[in-house]
Amino acid sequence: MSDCGTRAVSVIGFIGSVFSPWYRWSGRKNPQNHVCINVATYGPGGRFTMTDRGQDALRQTASRFEVGPSMMRWENGQLIIDIDEVSGPPVISRIRGTITVTPSAITSVELPLTPDGAHIWRPFAPCSRIDVNIDRKGWQWQGEGYFDANFGSRALEEDFSYWTWGRYPTSRGATCFYDATRLDGSELAAGFRFGHDGQAFPIPLPPKTRLRRSLWAVARETRADAGASARQTLNMLDAPFYSRSAVETVLDGERTVGVHEALDLKRFRSPLLKPMLAVRVPRRKGWRWD
Repeated sequence: MSDCGTRAVSVIGFIGSVFSPWYRWSGRKNPQNHVCINVATYGPGGRFTMTDRGQDALRQTASRFEVGPSMMRWENGQLIIDIDEVSGPPVISRIRGTITVTPSAITSVELPLTPDGAHIWRPFAPCSRIDVNIDRKGWQWQGEGYFDANFGSRALEEDFSYWTWGRYPTSRGATCFYDATRLDGSELAAGFRFGHDGQAFPIPLPPKTRLRRSLWAVARETRADAGASARQTLNMLDAPFYSRSAVETVLDGERTVGVHEALDLKRFRSPLLKPMLAVRVPRRKGWRWD
């Protein structure tokens, strides 16, 4: 998220594209045949790109992840992301550029999201800086960065009905909250404080506070000091089952703006959503390397 708070970018690399209808329709038997580097820019002239590609488009090493024309690579302590993607409807256009994430440190934290460890959250670098250089006017900026990963051996909707996640920068580093309701009715509620040195500490959870529902009426909540409220400051991504936004809250007496996500997996399970998603997530199974 930019230091001025008016722009943001998210990049997600998928092997087995969780939100791809094509992966779901395939039976999820071959994750390497449904790969993607999803790029979304938020703010003036923002675009959304998410192309589901076949296994011919995938190349990997220990330090590099390539999907067709875009790649992520680890070099000299930085995550460098080269993007060359085409946005989906309603505005179709090409997005090219480089995004560099510079962590202050790498953590050693892993959080199982289910008791059997079928879903794992791995916050590699909760405290980072980001440098964005995209070939559009106004899309050269620096700001707060974050780098994590999620791993799973089952589909999200098989184990969860709802979750929210938030990452908020603070004067001491960053604070993250993970709250989820599992299908069996049990709850996940976790909070961590991350230092700039990579140290992580579980924290007592402040109370939940409700946010206004998203434009698609997805329920949203985050955490804030007792008696404090939270509010959206920038709408990022709004889908029938998913919301991403910049949210202002108060933690330990400190007012902070971070990135918040809410995911309604009961809605995502609906087969009616899959054809809608296919419009936004085109399938390109062929690829030829030069």
